[in-house]
Amino acid sequence: MTLSACGGGKSNPLGGGGSCGGDTNKLTVGSANFPESETVADVYAEALRANGFGIDTKLNIGSREAYVPALKDCSISLIPDYTGNLLQYLDKSSTATGPDEVNTALTKALGDQLAVGTPAPGEDSDAVVVTKATADKWNLKSIADLAPHSSEVKLAAPAEFSERPGGLPGLKKNYGLDISSSNFVPIADGGGPATVKALTDGQVTAADIFTTSPAIAQNNLVVLADPKHNFPPQNVVPLYNSGKKSDKLTKVLNAVSAKLTTAELISLNTAVSGSAKTEPAAAAKQWVTAQGLDKPIS
Repeated sequence: MTLSACGGGKSNPLGGGGSCGGDTNKLTVGSANFPESETVADVYAEALRANGFGIDTKLNIGSREAYVPALKDCSISLIPDYTGNLLQYLDKSSTATGPDEVNTALTKALGDQLAVGTPAPGEDSDAVVVTKATADKWNLKSIADLAPHSSEVKLAAPAEFSERPGGLPGLKKNYGLDISSSNFVPIADGGGPATVKALTDGQVTAADIFTTSPAIAQNNLVVLADPKHNFPPQNVVPLYNSGKKSDKLTKVLNAVSAKLTTAELISLNTAVSGSAKTEPAAAAKQWVTAQGLDKPIS
């Protein structure tokens, strides 16, 4: 998910042909090609339907290289995204790190064709994660606490983590955590089951795992604090074509986003990717009802 922020293609694989004018109450909601994006897209879609919007969906579109052009030509109208990675995609020169800085820079980077709602409190960011046994053994609270043990730490992450600014270079620069190339273990599942297994089996000491992964709670893993914002904030944010903006849309999107805490994102991910294997649309419908968002917002 984080890696999909890289690059900046301009073609639209959906073929274009959308209508950017007309009824602002008719929207096509899209998603990227991973379960959390699809589930959150369904959440926004359900709440919008409950408020009288005519909603179509185009899910599993792909990365930003695919869906940002689709937003701009109105092949889709709205899609959930993540603040830090969206900013990085739109403005590769940005050095913003803290949440407020990122949100301010993102607003400036959107241009005339795109708009966002208020970011949700919930975020799905990279994190350095260890087992509870390791945290207890070394009294770990933050990434900085891991630095004195650099020579002993084997770290699992996607291959690109060894070079990207928020990966090994950032950990060394911001916290003095210096992982040698021989102690870096590339695993290409984006912090998924193979990465988790390597960590819980003791093959590695630490791993890059996304903060909304159900595996963190399921395996009693410990997320190390990142006070220097080595990993940019990744709050969920609805991104949409500015031609569809209305007071009604803003009100609904912000009401939904306000309830999307990190704990609620984990709950949704657990429903979809856990043992229940609930379909994203069904999980979204259940969540919207439970949150009281299945009726018009006053």
